[in-house]
This record gives sequence, C-alpha cells and structure tokens, in this order.
Amino acid sequence: MEGTLADGTVRVGGDARQRFYDARGYGRPLDRNRIELAPVEAAHLLSRGDLDAVVDESDGAGDVADDAGASDAPLRLGFREFLARSGATLDFAVYKDLRDRGFYLSPARESWPGVDSDATASGDVDFVVYPRGKGPWDGDVAYRIRVAGEREPVPADSLGDVTLAVVDEDGELTYFETDADPDLGADADADDASGVGDGSDAREAGPGADADSADLPADSAALPADVPADLLGDRVVCYGDADALYERRFYGQRLFGRNAEEGPLQLSLVEGAYLAQRGVVDADPDGVVALGREVEGERFDRRLRAYAALRDRGVVPKSGFKFGADFRVYDEFTGVDSLSHSTDLVRVVAPDHVFQPRDLSLDVRLAGGVRKRMVFALTAANGEIDWLSVARLTP
Repeated sequence: MEGTLADGTVRVGGDARQRFYDARGYGRPLDRNRIELAPVEAAHLLSRGDLDAVVDESDGAGDVADDAGASDAPLRLGFREFLARSGATLDFAVYKDLRDRGFYLSPARESWPGVDSDATASGDVDFVVYPRGKGPWDGDVAYRIRVAGEREPVPADSLGDVTLAVVDEDGELTYFETDADPDLGADADADDASGVGDGSDAREAGPGADADSADLPADSAALPADVPADLLGDRVVCYGDADALYERRFYGQRLFGRNAEEGPLQLSLVEGAYLAQRGVVDADPDGVVALGREVEGERFDRRLRAYAALRDRGVVPKSGFKFGADFRVYDEFTGVDSLSHSTDLVRVVAPDHVFQPRDLSLDVRLAGGVRKRMVFALTAANGEIDWLSVARLTP
C-alpha cells in the first residue's frame, strides 16, 4: 500500500480507514474510506512496513533522474527519503515512543480532534495524546505534548498545562509535566505585593491589621511592631520579639547559631524589606530596598514581590541557596520546634524568561532528588506573578 504526498499531507486510499484510522487511530478520515496522514504518522507507518512508499507527485518532484534514467516519474519515497523530506526527526522520536507506550495520538492541527486552535496557532502543542484505550473519536485528552531538542530554547510563557518532551542528543526522551496553576497555599490576589517598591501600601494597613495576619500560616496573632533593628552588611539584624518572629513565624535565623535559644535575629534583605515595609522592624524600608537593588539589581524587586506573594498565600518561604533556588517553601508550619521538610523550591524569573532544556532538567532533577517540587515565579515589574510548576513525568 502506498500513500500520496500533496500539500504537506499524505493521503492513502483502499481500505485505509478501516486499517489505520478505525483500528489504530492514525490520521483523519476523508471520503471513500480514504484517510489523510500528517507526515510524522506516515513516517511511522513507513517504519513499520504498513506503507510501502509515499509517492510525491508535486511539481518538480521527479526532476531528479532515478536509476533507470527517467526524469519525469513521480518520486517513490521510502522511510529514509521521506524522513529527510519531512524534517520530522524529533517529532518522529516522540511519536514512536508514545505509540510504543500504548497511546494513540494526533499531530496538533486546528482541524484535528481535541486540538485547541489557540494553542495550535501559537505553536505550543505538537501532539494531542489520548488516554490508553481511547482514540481521536472519543474526545478525551490525556496529554498535550510540546516537542523540543535539548538545545532548543523554550519560552517560559509557552509552558503550563502542556507536557514538554525533550529529545536529547542521544535520542533519549525526558517528559516534563508543567502546570500553570500549582497549588501554593491559599489563593491570593496577584497584586498582593503591589507597593513593595516603596512599602507605602503595605505600611498603611499597620502592624497587627487583618491584612498582616494572612502571612502567618498557623498563627493568627498580630505581628509585633517597631522591633529594634540595624541594617548591617547584606542583612537586617533585629533585637527582641524573637519568639513572635522566629519561633512561631520562621522569620530570620538566630544570629548566635541555630541551636541558640535567645539573642538577636538575622534577616535576609528580602525578609528585612518585607517586615520593614509593614512596620514590624524599625528599619528604613527604602534603605533596605536600595541595598537589595545595589547587590542584586532589579532582580531584588522580583524576589521581594514573589516573597510577599508566598507569605500572603499562607506558606513560609526561606532561602533556597543550598538547593540552587531563590526560596524553599514550607506549606505547613506550626513552629520551629516542629519544623517539617519544605515542599517546594521556587526560582524567580521574568515573564519573558527562556528556558534552556539542560538548565530546566537540572532544576527539576535537583528538586526531585530532595523530594521537592520545582516552581517558577514569572514575576513582572508591575507585580503580577504567574506560577509555573515543572516535574518529571513517566507517561
């Protein structure tokens, strides 16, 4: 059985609908039992021997002489020639792998079942994968697949609710599940950190106001006010109210060591700015923010906004330096004495951030190795934050 290549698709006649579409979910049906195949589907059928060849009848296709010397005969393409003609090597690797895993799947085209036209138009989806035992005629979707090579940049805003399939240089596949709405504590307004640049909106509520209690995951008591503090080097050192700040809210660390039961607290610049803006520590919020910008540039503002958003969602962010991230996050916290493992690692990036698949793989692998979820905070200069979680997936 042969197919005919025309206008970028392969059409197959005879009993193709029964053999390929009805029985195994290839292509889409046309009239008279014919089907239309995307190039990657035709390549897969050629590789299996279900198609003997694909005939290219387009203008000029036969201009190259064949072995017999004829120059006007249509080209008959086997698997090797067709794969080279279609340029679908990476797509083929993913398509075959998912077929071998027992899935039916369709290339993402607007006219194919289960494909969102907006996603197709933006190029974010390459395949629609159906649940095992189902096909394009059922309307159910298990995964929406985006294909990338290991050296291909992937814009952060193209992920979320798609599965990224990365083909490395050896042809091995790694699947990453991405979620644009990960559960991170209680829902909070995306603008909850507005005003973090100057602290004006935050301070107007005043310490102890209801708005401030939202950042305490297990304790609704009011935050203290005007705790004496000094801006020293790249941190804020505060004196007093360690029980309210550290023991029950996990702000800062003991300056005298983690086993110390008393003494001042050292706050990171992010923590110090956040608390200074709320009038909790007696430090100049503008001075703390200015120092943060001096040592980190505009990235400090993004981190501060993400930190405030996490606190307002009822989770506790702490430094993620030891894990190569911006924050490690505790979603359940009742006190330092009963501290559990953190659940998430958060890296703060700009909304137009572009991932290199190798770097993304490193982040996700490290997070998984320490039993945490990798979350990215796509933080805009105006304070809006889009959250994106990425995890390894075995389909």
